[in-house]
Amino acid sequence: MNGLTQIQSLVTFAWWIALDFSVLLYVLLDGADLGAGIFSLFVRSEHERGAIMSAMAGTWDANETWLIVAGGVLFGTFPFVYGSAFPYLMVPLALALWGMITRAVALEFRHLAEARWQRFSDIAFGVSSLVTAFFGGMAVGAVLQGFPLTNTPGTVPTYVGGPWRFISPFSLWTGVAAVVAVTLSGVLFIRARFEKAEPIRQQAAAWTNRIFYLALAAVVITLAASAELFPWAARKWLGPDAALWALVPLAVVFAAVQMRRAVAHDRDLAAILWLNLGVAIMAGAMMATIYPWLIPGTWTIYSGASPAVSLFTFTLAMGGFFPIMLMYNAYQLWVFRARVSALAAYH
Repeated sequence: MNGLTQIQSLVTFAWWIALDFSVLLYVLLDGADLGAGIFSLFVRSEHERGAIMSAMAGTWDANETWLIVAGGVLFGTFPFVYGSAFPYLMVPLALALWGMITRAVALEFRHLAEARWQRFSDIAFGVSSLVTAFFGGMAVGAVLQGFPLTNTPGTVPTYVGGPWRFISPFSLWTGVAAVVAVTLSGVLFIRARFEKAEPIRQQAAAWTNRIFYLALAAVVITLAASAELFPWAARKWLGPDAALWALVPLAVVFAAVQMRRAVAHDRDLAAILWLNLGVAIMAGAMMATIYPWLIPGTWTIYSGASPAVSLFTFTLAMGGFFPIMLMYNAYQLWVFRARVSALAAYH
């Protein structure tokens, strides 16, 4: 599974970047939808809850497509990782998938329900958003911990362990941190998508002030826990290049301060972009920390790569889809950019 040529290694590295890029886009785009869904659990007006769904009606399905792309890249480029990681993450991913399906059903069929069932659809939408964020975050924490593989010569390594091995204090914490992070993104999304005179924007503004500090605390706790639990992270962060790594939290703090300034001046789009920049900086630092591992202590991006023929076939077949999807996503966001009000309740 090793022994790649230089060209194959470069192609594998490029697909690793594409995989991480797809996951990042999913987190940035659908994370706002998930956070808005969690926020909707605390919105009393049924019309405002319906308007939240209306605000994302034109884009939520395209946002989730990036997660499908990430799964496809993992399957096509890193099949050994795909085959061993999914048994390990079966439970959290199944629960996250349940959440996605339930959100979709609630979004598409709320307007068909009788009035007494619309409240049920609203609750299902909010709870499923919470479940998706929490168990998706747990899966990330579980991946960072790694997992054991079989070591039989001449056979493909497979996962060794039970269905509950993913549960740990760290993975539970990353689930909580993911909920906090997407909620911050969600309330910024609400501020950007509703008319400025709408009462729900004031509620979202109050949440922004509270969640902001929770999110900063979550980042600090996660970094401290990672440095304590994972030697591969501590070696890079506290090694000879520690001064360079120290620039990462400074850049994140700068983005956070700019986000707060944008919120204070009602520049909603700028606030979202600054938040996304901070998340992107942290994602890039995480990639640099993990490299060359895809799953720390378990698979490197080269040991888990597909054989050469499959690798180049997949590249030729799928490489051109990325710019098309990016253009389609950008077009959707532009078309559905107008602000809404409570009168715009879904359907």
